[in-house]
Amino acid sequence: MHLRDVRSEDLETLYGIDQACFAPGIAYSREALSEFIGNRRSRTWVAEEKGAVVGFLIAERQARKAAHIVTIDVVESWRRRSVGSLLMDAAEDWAREQKLELVYLEAAENNLPARGFYEARGYKKVDHVPEYYSDGASALIMLKWLKRRDL
Repeated sequence: MHLRDVRSEDLETLYGIDQACFAPGIAYSREALSEFIGNRRSRTWVAEEKGAVVGFLIAERQARKAAHIVTIDVVESWRRRSVGSLLMDAAEDWAREQKLELVYLEAAENNLPARGFYEARGYKKVDHVPEYYSDGASALIMLKWLKRRDL
């Protein structure tokens, strides 16, 4: 498995993965996904195995030395096979290279597997947003302070 930067021809594939990973109203529209990918402050990594896209992550530089994980999507049959970890490692390393100090994301309060994954990576709950998602689910804002890695 390897990671690569997004290509313009990936949009339909990434859109399909996002639609499969998240419920209607929570998954991004094709237009929103395209805007996030094309934003000059963002970076998108694509995880591939034997030419097939198995996941992706979009991160965005924010003000005040923060990176925001816009979305991380892993094809269901590839979950718990280190794809998410590879993508998160890439985003956190990129944030360090950008001299950012923290990374934050939103996770559905009722998505226990995702919350456990983020907590194991050092993310802590810093806020609760009731009815954040269109289905009425609440979100947790989770944050990780970055430490410099010795090179």
